Amino acid sequence: MRTVYRLLKYAAILLWSAFVIAPFLWALTTSFKTANGITGGPTYIPWLQYEPSLAGWGSLFRSGGGGIQITGPYLSSLIVTISASLISLVLGTLAAYGLSRFTYRAGFVRNADITFFFISQRIMPPVVLAIPFFLMLQFLGLLDSELGLIIVYIALLMPIAVWVMVDFFNTVPRELDESALLDGCSPFEAFWRVILPNSKAGLVVAGLFCLIFGWNDFFFAFTLTFTQTQLLPVAIVALNSSVTPWWSLSAAALVSIAPLVVVAFVLESYLSRGNLAGAIR
Repeated sequence: MRTVYRLLKYAAILLWSAFVIAPFLWALTTSFKTANGITGGPTYIPWLQYEPSLAGWGSLFRSGGGGIQITGPYLSSLIVTISASLISLVLGTLAAYGLSRFTYRAGFVRNADITFFFISQRIMPPVVLAIPFFLMLQFLGLLDSELGLIIVYIALLMPIAVWVMVDFFNTVPRELDESALLDGCSPFEAFWRVILPNSKAGLVVAGLFCLIFGWNDFFFAFTLTFTQTQLLPVAIVALNSSVTPWWSLSAAALVSIAPLVVVAFVLESYLSRGNLAGAIR
């Protein structure tokens, strides 16, 4: 019975792995094809079923003629996403710790209501916020700029950081705070020296969510920029024309997901909650 269970488990894992990996392999093979290779039917093995070409990859680094010159949008996306994610994580973590450890009352409003208010900002459709953000950036003179997008992304990403970190801080024993206070720490010193080092898993999860949502955003990157600033999702969509260059789109898609894949592999070891073991004395 145990052998059958193990076989079924590994079969399910293999099927799920194939389901996840297949689109990436399809995009990888497509990125090395030409127009003839795309329209000639499904082919998978290079040199045997089709002649591979670097035209799709080369188009990422030239402008005009089906190219998109991906370097500028790529750097802009990195600057905007990393800056907004870091600021959102810092502010969101401080707010989450306050909501987790202290009690706030303003009439009928309590801590849970404030936490829900933060995450409710993600419930609204983006189109509801488009005009207010547009008018705000126009008034500040930050339309079509990386700084303007960073401000907008902070407003969008900080609720995610607050939501994740409040839940995580609620699982951190309060005895850690009390021990630090007994040792003479102020509340902020207890947070900085004791709680924060034991919250790496929550910080990683919140940071990953912020990076993913910020990196993949298309709507605000499209509506709040014009010619001076262009982020990667907008540049990729600009490849579409009367004849879609699937080879270039596949190459651009692979390049666009590469940073998130690398970050996920690097930070995977921090996703265990075991870092609290032995923290309580």
